[in-house]
Amino acid sequence: MKILAIGDLIGEIGLKKAREVVEKIKKEEVIDFIIVNGENVAEGMGITKKNFDGILSMGANVVTMGNHTWAKKEIFTFINHEKLIRPANYPEGVPGKGYVICKCKNKKIAVVNLIGRTEMGILTENPFIIGKELVEKLKEEVDIVIVDFHAEASAEKIAMGNYLDGLATIVYGTHTHVQTADDRILPEGTAYITDIGMTGPKNSVIGMDISASLKRFVTTLPERYKLATGECMFNGCIFEIDDEDCRVEKIRRLYL
Repeated sequence: MKILAIGDLIGEIGLKKAREVVEKIKKEEVIDFIIVNGENVAEGMGITKKNFDGILSMGANVVTMGNHTWAKKEIFTFINHEKLIRPANYPEGVPGKGYVICKCKNKKIAVVNLIGRTEMGILTENPFIIGKELVEKLKEEVDIVIVDFHAEASAEKIAMGNYLDGLATIVYGTHTHVQTADDRILPEGTAYITDIGMTGPKNSVIGMDISASLKRFVTTLPERYKLATGECMFNGCIFEIDDEDCRVEKIRRLYL
């Protein structure tokens, strides 16, 4: 089985790039299952129903979210869609769900979304405690458990990978928008990478306009972020899973 995880889509321009690239990847690589992080697809923050439908139309099986989950109020009209999940460690009672179970090639796949706490500024429950409890529970019900850990600090993501090693099938990071070169199989068999990158404007500051970003950093004055334009890049990972023991055999980073 081959699973494609696509890094944070940045704006409609990122969605357009993904739609252009994914069809070719699906055919050439014979992809079985697709996960997309969509929390930045609506003008850089949040997601709309139109965006969501656009992601599904390119074949996404699951759409994950993050710290901008609630940026567009429209999400409350479709937050309970079967293919949409938000971080599982948001406080109890928050709308939506933190994981989903899908069927693919006679296997059950659970996809879990978690959000970090280090430098995130979001009030959440402990992702380590919630994550481990959830993954241990799901491991008894499914064949494959995949975790999208949406976090700022590399150290927190690396710690999570090791914490869930041997429990989750795959743990990968999102949110920082820069693809890392540390993809590996951890000692107990869990496939891990700190960040799978972003799909959006290449000449930018993590997807945002360079001049606006520089003004904020150089002058310390407030400046409204705006999306960059121009050529886009596509980031993600393909995880190849053995159909017999459901362990990842190979990880391949995509930077197109």
